[in-house]
Amino acid sequence: MVKRKGASNSEEGWNYEAKVSEIEEIIARIEAGELELSAVFEQFATAVEYVRQCESFLQQRQQQVDLLIETLNQE
Repeated sequence: MVKRKGASNSEEGWNYEAKVSEIEEIIARIEAGELELSAVFEQFATAVEYVRQCESFLQQRQQQVDLLIETLNQE
């Protein structure tokens, strides 16, 4: 269920809140201590990729907000 690297966050079906929820679920599974070590590393790598996607999403939205504010200030 890992998204391909370089894939756009604007792809249909991508949802920030859903990714955050998936990250939280991964953390809970890791903290529960029920996974084998190899699975922990795989889950951790997945969580890191999801965090990167979320950060990218937030940066894009921040740029949009900044642009809107700049447009308002020019009027």
